[in-house]
Amino acid sequence: MQLITPLEKFYQYEAEKNTQTFLRQAHQSQWIHYSWKRAGNEVRRMAAYIQSLKLPKQSKIAILSENCAHWIMADLAIMMSGHVSVPLYPSISGDLVRYCLEHSESKILFVGKAPKWKEQQHAVPKDIITIDFPYWPQSGCKHWDDIIAQQQPLTKNYVPSLDDLVTIIYTSGTTGLPKGVMHNFRAMSSAPTFLLEEINRLGLLTEHERFLSFLPLSHIAERMLVEMGGLYAGAPISIAESIEKMPENLRDTQPTVFLAVPLIWTRMQGKILQRLPQKRLDTLLQIPFLSDLIKKKIKENAGLAHAKFIISGAAPIPVALLNWYEKLGVEIFEAYGMSENCAYSHGNRPGERKVGTVGITMPNVHCKISEEGEILVKSDCTMTGYYKEPEKTAEALTEDGYLRTGDMGEIDEDGYLKITGRIKELFKTDKGKYVAPAPIELELSKNPLIAQICVVGANLKQPMAMVVLEDGLELSKEEIAESLQATLAEVNATLDNHERIAKLVIMQEAWTVENNMITPTMKVKRNVLEKAKQDDFYRWQQDKEVKVMWE
Repeated sequence: MQLITPLEKFYQYEAEKNTQTFLRQAHQSQWIHYSWKRAGNEVRRMAAYIQSLKLPKQSKIAILSENCAHWIMADLAIMMSGHVSVPLYPSISGDLVRYCLEHSESKILFVGKAPKWKEQQHAVPKDIITIDFPYWPQSGCKHWDDIIAQQQPLTKNYVPSLDDLVTIIYTSGTTGLPKGVMHNFRAMSSAPTFLLEEINRLGLLTEHERFLSFLPLSHIAERMLVEMGGLYAGAPISIAESIEKMPENLRDTQPTVFLAVPLIWTRMQGKILQRLPQKRLDTLLQIPFLSDLIKKKIKENAGLAHAKFIISGAAPIPVALLNWYEKLGVEIFEAYGMSENCAYSHGNRPGERKVGTVGITMPNVHCKISEEGEILVKSDCTMTGYYKEPEKTAEALTEDGYLRTGDMGEIDEDGYLKITGRIKELFKTDKGKYVAPAPIELELSKNPLIAQICVVGANLKQPMAMVVLEDGLELSKEEIAESLQATLAEVNATLDNHERIAKLVIMQEAWTVENNMITPTMKVKRNVLEKAKQDDFYRWQQDKEVKVMWE
């Protein structure tokens, strides 16, 4: 199949759909529309400005912003000018901003919705040009609108080589400093091309697709599914105003394709149950005719009335949660991928879904399990390597081109992949027995009171779990303890003796990006959390009779 780059798809729809909406930005509770023509005009003018700076070929240009229309426009302008984008999470510390900018040798930094900019801007090297986005002016920056007002647009359609580097994506860093994942246009073009072909094979692709962007565009999954999905499908992309207003923006947009992480699905479930408690919901769903009406109303209020491809990724999702949504007529498809392969690896499909797995390989993906039980994958979407880190690149890629994912897994007789844990997260108890925490965490998290969980136990007599409760629970401590104890007993009954959880410890403080306990993609930083709490582990285990305790 002939591959077409994102730029070529943009040129195509800029000509074919020039007056139709490409980007739809929520701002101050209003929607701002950018047609393909209007976006193209701004992108071409910014690309011309970048070229006027006479930067060395394939210079690195960073983007530090929450999602907005100009994030995508800046990304296109960087491509169009022949340079390389370096997306940064807007929530990272000033030290990490400095590290990524210096490591990538970035020449320009686009700054948009960046709540921490006052802290971060002091970390930006003095020789970097900073440009802010419209609607979010930042101190010390050149202004996007001023630049494009003075610049004539590029008229020639630049077409890059498939082997040209297009982006360096710094991993969110669950351990140590982030690594710069390098992708070329071949990888960036293959993933959306083959994904859309697969959706078309399933008969799901129409002329009326709609996307909503709210997960960080700095993360590969959102960038590939939403930004690239919109570009390749020629579909409008609506961009949520904030995570707080996401439910409202989701209802307004009613996307046909929607991606969320397990934490979002758990929170959405909690909001539904606040309005309609489980017992009442169960009763209503058993009443003929009324059941269909209730399902329809819930889906409309959730913004999923027209969604035909609903995806969960980035972390495992409890089977019980998938089954709960299915009773409402919401079929969630778990998928699997990582920064190092453009988030393109495995996925469940309509009519080809197996709950508890991440599905079968996507087209043109090869997968096998190593002797150590590690998942190895290979495709044209595999990274070319880690920027400036040949040793880590060699560790990540086998001699025959397979990517070492770091995940453990099993492939069943039908080719469906089940992830069973992380190789580096295995720990030994003081008895020398190995424990894989991820599957245990997944089972415990089926209790709807649990928002976040981390199983620990290195060198302890028995593992235990630290948990963060959902917000707004209207239950007494006794009721909470009773519920958690029941779940604990149920899960422990399925585990070997050395794996059984001695107790659950309820944390006083939620784990957030701000307190450095989770990554911007909402993965728990296990090593950071263990280091912060390790002095308490033995104290917590002293009272063997108490199964649920508060920190």
